[in-house]
Amino acid sequence: MDKFQAFGKNISATFTPFAARTQQYVKEQLGQAEDKTQLPPDYIELEKRVDALKQVHTKMLQVTSQYTHEAYDYPTNIRESFNDLGRTVSEKVHLLSSATSPAEAQQALTAPPSAKPQPKTFSHAIARASLASSQILSQDHSGAGEDPLATALEKYAIASEKVGEARLAQDAQIQSRFLAGWSTTLNTNIMFATRARKAVENARLGLDATKAKAKGGPTFTLPGHSGRMDGMEDEAMTEEARAMVEQAEDEFVGQTEEAVGVMKNVLDTPEPLRNLADLIAAQLEYHKKAYEILSELAPVVDQLQVEQEVRRHDSSDF
Repeated sequence: MDKFQAFGKNISATFTPFAARTQQYVKEQLGQAEDKTQLPPDYIELEKRVDALKQVHTKMLQVTSQYTHEAYDYPTNIRESFNDLGRTVSEKVHLLSSATSPAEAQQALTAPPSAKPQPKTFSHAIARASLASSQILSQDHSGAGEDPLATALEKYAIASEKVGEARLAQDAQIQSRFLAGWSTTLNTNIMFATRARKAVENARLGLDATKAKAKGGPTFTLPGHSGRMDGMEDEAMTEEARAMVEQAEDEFVGQTEEAVGVMKNVLDTPEPLRNLADLIAAQLEYHKKAYEILSELAPVVDQLQVEQEVRRHDSSDF
């Protein structure tokens, strides 16, 4: 019997706080709670700022997570074959340079893959289409010299592939320096703040439940036990209740102070801004490289166009 009573006390010690908090929460939701301990205005302001920071991280990650998908700018209407994706444009250009017949040129375009399939980015797709178009013109060109449009398309293909590789390098930098950092802030730092706030809410519910019990509200007991005591025992219960209220107040204050520290740490950390700077730096580097690549290509294509105009003008004189 003694063991059973001890077991009952253990259950009561662990179950009663949770049950009391639950009852207090339900009473508050139903508007039946007489008093509700108010949190300090500064604490509420910190909660609002943490909620805003969480919303910002969630919204930004929903969009920037696309940098983890290689084909985020790959047109859905393109149908490229296994051979199209088999080799890089640079490799195909090298093979084409040594081809001595249309058949060998076609073999160069459809050569077996030397490594993994080529990336599915918009720039890589443009590169492959440009090289294939260049080869179509070269095969059907019977005049003297090279077809200027075919030459320009081949050079554009090489440049586009370089732009595509720069985009992949940008994505890798963003994944490691921005997405990883913001995901850590959202899933670790802000989560810690959420847990600390939950602890404050539990302590607050426990405090208000203890206050209600001390004022003569319903108590939680095991079946077969009375919830009230008479005479001397009632006075002892009053002293015990007062001590429990003080203990609950200390718990509430302690949890609140801890949560304030956690939330301030989340809000004051420079990591999110540093990660955003890294995102911008990666984008800047990519666009800078793309600009340099296309700036080098543009005058070459312009010269081909000018030479074609000159030849056209000269031929029209005869």
